[in-house]
Amino acid sequence: MRMTILKRPLCAIAFAFAASIWLATFAGNATASGIQPFVGDYTGSADVVDVDGTATPRDMSVSIHEIKGGFNVSWTTTTYKGDGRVKDEKYSVDFQQSDRPDVYSAAMKRNVFGHEVQLDPMKGEPFVWGRIEGKTLTVFSLFIAENGGYELQQFDRTLAKGGLELSFSRFRNGDKSRSVETFLKKK
Repeated sequence: MRMTILKRPLCAIAFAFAASIWLATFAGNATASGIQPFVGDYTGSADVVDVDGTATPRDMSVSIHEIKGGFNVSWTTTTYKGDGRVKDEKYSVDFQQSDRPDVYSAAMKRNVFGHEVQLDPMKGEPFVWGRIEGKTLTVFSLFIAENGGYELQQFDRTLAKGGLELSFSRFRNGDKSRSVETFLKKK
């Protein structure tokens, strides 16, 4: 009878141990498997078109890589102004799996406990998140203005033969103010 009592707890412990190994192995890789097709470095150029129809040439690059616990998206935009000025903008955001499948929260700063957390849009900081839907990785950035208005930027990066199709849109208070569509070639 004592053997039966001991066997059940041992079975429960063995099952719990096996389940924890499975979760550590497979659940931890859920993000990696979702981002894996997008991993790489991409470059291209396009004319960014404002709502008034003016176009500005830009060179663009994006780098998507797996990191511990998630993935990183880093991108650079080089704008060539009509007067000869050149302006570089660089961004880099780490993403972590959220509680929702294929939805990722941005980890852009560390709190007092050392955990990576979202920025605060009520302090003028962007609220950033991402999602993978089919063959498209989308990054959203929400900015809240001093007067309570908003700007939403949406970067859709869709897998295509030899690279990514980039579709960017910027909306201010619901009105589209800028867009660009181009192909980014995988290096």
